[in-house]
Amino acid sequence: MSKPSIPQGTRDLSPEVVRKRQFLLQTLRSIFETCGFQPIETPAMENLSTLMGKYGDEGDRLIFKILNNGLQEPSKQEKTRAALEQVLLGKNDTNLTERALRYDLTIPFARYVVMHQNEIQFPFRRYQMQPVWRADRPQKGRYREFWQCDCDIVGSNSLINEAELLAIYREAFAKLAIPDIVVRLNSRKILTGIAQYCGAEEKLVDITTAIDKLDKIGHAGVQKELSERGLSDEQIGDISELIGLSSLDAMEQAFEKKQISTGMAGIGELRNTLNYHEQLQQVSWTNSKVEIDFTLARGLSYYTGVIVEVICANDRVQMGSIGGGGRYDDLTGLFGLKNLSGVGVSFGIDRIYDVMEQLQLFPETLNVGTQVIVINNGGTNEIYALSLLNHLRVQGISSEIYTDNAKFDKQMKYAFNRGIPYVVIAEDEEQHTGTIRVKQFGGDGQERMTIDALVARLK
Repeated sequence: MSKPSIPQGTRDLSPEVVRKRQFLLQTLRSIFETCGFQPIETPAMENLSTLMGKYGDEGDRLIFKILNNGLQEPSKQEKTRAALEQVLLGKNDTNLTERALRYDLTIPFARYVVMHQNEIQFPFRRYQMQPVWRADRPQKGRYREFWQCDCDIVGSNSLINEAELLAIYREAFAKLAIPDIVVRLNSRKILTGIAQYCGAEEKLVDITTAIDKLDKIGHAGVQKELSERGLSDEQIGDISELIGLSSLDAMEQAFEKKQISTGMAGIGELRNTLNYHEQLQQVSWTNSKVEIDFTLARGLSYYTGVIVEVICANDRVQMGSIGGGGRYDDLTGLFGLKNLSGVGVSFGIDRIYDVMEQLQLFPETLNVGTQVIVINNGGTNEIYALSLLNHLRVQGISSEIYTDNAKFDKQMKYAFNRGIPYVVIAEDEEQHTGTIRVKQFGGDGQERMTIDALVARLK
């Protein structure tokens, strides 16, 4: 018999990890609710036709496809073999697969909006926290199954939405106390302007795909990839010069020389976004800053305007982006609902968790679930112990009883190993007097008191 295992790129989560994750999710949920966002959920699997063609060629290759049922049936075997050959050639065939695990939460959200458009009040502010799956190569900070947490606004063209989402990012990372947060901003319109500037607008996807890898392969690697994608040395030089600029003013001057209107529009949108965001600034956001970064590309093909990415620039952290998003002007048009603009951002829950764990930012109290354990002495004492347990729970005190009538030392060892801070002991004398003895780990000896006195202390 083989040893039990789990698929590569997935993880089992212990109670300690789940509590920390719940703390993280609840912190974000509180911010979303305060800002008027509403929660939704969508199925783990979508029709393959919903997902394919929405993420670019590289993204499409990372979609986990689900085989159809009954492929082994004699009447279907010939079609199955033919379909498999098509899949091996990089083409999809509905005779083999029609469904897939969701790649992200944005495309399912667009599908949701189209299907429920008559029930939704626009602008629609939504947040969603669910796992997604990608057939990626597992590595540090990159998993095949991981959680995403998105918030989006659809049905509004206002750049106030972008400014609000920047504020949500900064508020979230302030509350999580993650240091050295950098919120990077760019615009797909500026990237389009760069492609137009060097006379290669038809190669915009090639350019953005290469630039998006800058943090992984460096400038030399980007230049090599651009060359392999058919751009000339002069065009590559123009691109390198433009993405190396450090201010909106400098980029504006470059675009003005060649009257690149699309790029100029992108610069105007970034300036307005920053002006709106300035009005939402809070004094608690000392751990974060917003920077313009023309190397930011965001590989997903559905972005059309402002794009954003978040990193933790702390020297002790080796991690890629921990959040990102942008404006998508006609994403719902993919499903037949035209002219509905939207903007959204995503939190990389697993990566944020890893950063907080690495920097030891989770509150120590999260490791303690049960506050009190009631010792089980058996006999009539067991009945009294249960009444004490019930009283604690009615008062909202997290508590449990050692259900087996085991030796006292074994029960104390269990409490110590679980990290339960308080132990309630009630034997014949306590039962007759209506009291308890309380042992606090790290304290001096035992105290005799009423159960109500213990409740008052814990509250």
